[in-house]
Amino acid sequence: MSIDNLPPLRDVIATHDLAPKKSLGQNFLLDLNLTAKIARMAGNLKEHDVLEIGPGPGGLTRGLLAEGARRVLAIEKDPRCMPVMAEIAAAYPGRLQAINGDALDVNPLEHLTPPIKIAANLPYNVGTELLVRWLTPPQWPPFWVSLTLMFQLEVAQRIVAKPGSKAYGRLALLAQWRSDPKIVLELPPEAFSPPPKVNSAVVHLTALPAPRFEADAGTLNRVVAAAFNQRRKMLRSALKSVDPAIEDHLNAVGIKPTERAEQVGLEEFCALARSIHNQ
Repeated sequence: MSIDNLPPLRDVIATHDLAPKKSLGQNFLLDLNLTAKIARMAGNLKEHDVLEIGPGPGGLTRGLLAEGARRVLAIEKDPRCMPVMAEIAAAYPGRLQAINGDALDVNPLEHLTPPIKIAANLPYNVGTELLVRWLTPPQWPPFWVSLTLMFQLEVAQRIVAKPGSKAYGRLALLAQWRSDPKIVLELPPEAFSPPPKVNSAVVHLTALPAPRFEADAGTLNRVVAAAFNQRRKMLRSALKSVDPAIEDHLNAVGIKPTERAEQVGLEEFCALARSIHNQ
């Protein structure tokens, strides 16, 4: 059963000669029922505008519109996809705007009205960079209320990881400090064209009204980056570059200087960042 009156995605790809390009990190979803399911993972869309990055042949775009998104802004680097976007826009008058450009260069607030959700089958080569950017704006709360994003499963696991695991690191701390991240769907390689070598997962992150624990964002980022850059080292060595008196700060907040980064929780890292920032 089709979710709309537009052609199946395989036909769209053939008609517009949209062979996925490795250089753009493209892996297209082909099942419209699956793209509609991913759109539903973003929650109720009827009261929200949606930002989509890398729509490709428009599978998720159509899912978002069919599920009732108020308006969709789709940003696509590949000019080959723009005629497809025009066809979808014609089927959903006034509800889709497509921009041929780089997501890193576009200010969504110039085109969308809050509340805004972000939903995307992100190209693998920019996914993590975009997530970090969305999690570290100058002001919080951010312009978005939730993110529903496709990642390689290994990246998704890093976003939701807990202390003590190999996956735990900077991405987990950044995500969990200011949002509530959950893996909501896992997908095998054959859901995509071309099939990637690994499984994928959809992560849904809901923005918290304020960070879980107080900390200066810049200081926390510096501390966490240094700690996990040398994750096998004891913190007193790994963090020496952040502050020469790091042992005093660690002792002051109850972290053993001999501890390693992957054993330290978010609350403790925030306390350490406060100690360094407030000295």
